[in-house]
Amino acid sequence: MNLHTLTALELRSRLDCGSVKPQDILTDLRSRYEAVEKKVMAFARPPSFEYRDTAVAGGALKGIPVVIKDNICSQGDRTECCSRILEGFVAPYDATVVDKLKKSGASIMGKANMDEFAFGSSCETSCFHPTKNPWDLDCVPGGSSGGSCACVAADEAIAALGSDTGGSIRQPASLCGVVGMKPTYGRVSRYGLVAFASSLDQIGPITKDVRDNALVLGVIAGHDDHDATSVDTSVPDYLSQMQKDIRGMRVAIPKEYFVEGMDPEVRHAMMEAKAKLESLGARFGEVSLPHTGYAVAVYYIIATAEASSNLARFDGVQYGARQMAASKDESALIGMYKETRDKGFGAEAKRRLILGTYVLSSGYYDAYYLRASRVRRLIKEDFDKVFREYDVVLTPTSPTPAFKIGEKMDDPLSMYLSDIYTISVNLAGVPAISVPCGLTRSGLPIGMQVIGRPFGETDLYRVAFHYEQSTSWHKQKPKL
Repeated sequence: MNLHTLTALELRSRLDCGSVKPQDILTDLRSRYEAVEKKVMAFARPPSFEYRDTAVAGGALKGIPVVIKDNICSQGDRTECCSRILEGFVAPYDATVVDKLKKSGASIMGKANMDEFAFGSSCETSCFHPTKNPWDLDCVPGGSSGGSCACVAADEAIAALGSDTGGSIRQPASLCGVVGMKPTYGRVSRYGLVAFASSLDQIGPITKDVRDNALVLGVIAGHDDHDATSVDTSVPDYLSQMQKDIRGMRVAIPKEYFVEGMDPEVRHAMMEAKAKLESLGARFGEVSLPHTGYAVAVYYIIATAEASSNLARFDGVQYGARQMAASKDESALIGMYKETRDKGFGAEAKRRLILGTYVLSSGYYDAYYLRASRVRRLIKEDFDKVFREYDVVLTPTSPTPAFKIGEKMDDPLSMYLSDIYTISVNLAGVPAISVPCGLTRSGLPIGMQVIGRPFGETDLYRVAFHYEQSTSWHKQKPKL
């Protein structure tokens, strides 16, 4: 029946009229999984294809299977963040987003592969296996939500959730040719998300088109008493409000994002997208976000510092797969700590934890973390200034299309620069969406990023939806 190729809203219309049953969708997805998963390797573990009805009356996602990233807790399921240190950990409760999905009738199908603890931009640091890009199996899908984006792009999933700390939804969405939304910080509860950097993390939806993205965000968004950073503000009806015409909307083009080093095909695709939006009535102007050049340095101080603090709990005592001391020259406790963390964390995790511990250490806190926090405020003020005159900001999502597997693993700085266009959004706490806007000559997807003011997701969906309706990029599929 090829149900796996349909969107959530297309499936919902068939479910509503009774021509399809929820189990039919999962059975079809099983066939697709068996046909392509060995090539793509998008899942952390084999998913479940058995339907369990958990909906309240009139659930918006009733019967729709959703895949979640391996750092989001779901009761009774292994949640390992694709790290050896959490091997065998079974979540004792549902994350708030999972609880909301279940109450909406969604079926939690399984856990997607990811970079270990979300530390990465390529989905190569997972302790299980690297995920491959469905468009070119020699290329990465991006990261850290690479498994979530790859399974949607490969039609192994109808929709997925990822987490975004510095671009981890949007960058792989761009590289895989799907739609990925990083909501405003505080729009979606982080309760049940295994923390990477608590002031930056945000859960968001990954889907085949913009309408599905709005549908899923509408389900998972909203205030949550379990999360002190969750903001108590109303959740708009994104699906209905995105229909509003974009004629007269003011779109900013930041000159700092269109500089030397951008792939020429990405630049060309962005100019084509700009022309298309102009034809739809949007009005453009060039602006400056002058502190953009500091974003990567600021991010890798703040994010690693918070990661060092958050991951200190994984020491083999209450959390973490305990390892016994290998040396008799030290106390059993100290030896156990060392062995647990040495064998439990991969190379990239160790690199970030060491860096984070260093910048928080005595004598260096003021020089690094405190100074980075001040520059972060300047980055946010740059956006605040632009949004006094403009509705949204338009940029590329990634400076390049997908790169080869292994190409940047030995060059951490080059890997970190893969997120150069997405990091500022997390530092400023504003929302952004990545939407397919082209293909390279070699057939790799290109994504454009639309950035909005705090809690301005409706404006992002309006721009993304009208652009999507006037193009066919979102309908292109990889030939697996």
